[in-house]
Amino acid sequence: MNRPVLGARSRAFLKSLAHPLAPVVQVGAEGISPEVVRATSIALEDHELIKVKLGQNFPGERVEAAEELAAQTGSAAVQVIGRVVVLYRRRSREDPKRPRIELPRR
Repeated sequence: MNRPVLGARSRAFLKSLAHPLAPVVQVGAEGISPEVVRATSIALEDHELIKVKLGQNFPGERVEAAEELAAQTGSAAVQVIGRVVVLYRRRSREDPKRPRIELPRR
């Protein structure tokens, strides 16, 4: 999958959009399983920008988990703050009910 590359301005813009969001996917003790990857990919297709909560029992490193999840879903890891990972992936199809997030120009 082709992962988006984010510049500093785009990353800052996405962080500001992510601030009020609640996590939509939770990773537990089983780690990044195929089910978690599937749920994350579906959430990204629906929302483009999501938060993923790494539970208290999550066994791995937070930054490594963010990168692994981003790689497996074709998304960009925007931010890791505490046990929350922010991911972004542009929606693959147009949806008139939900406009796409427009990143700032470079």
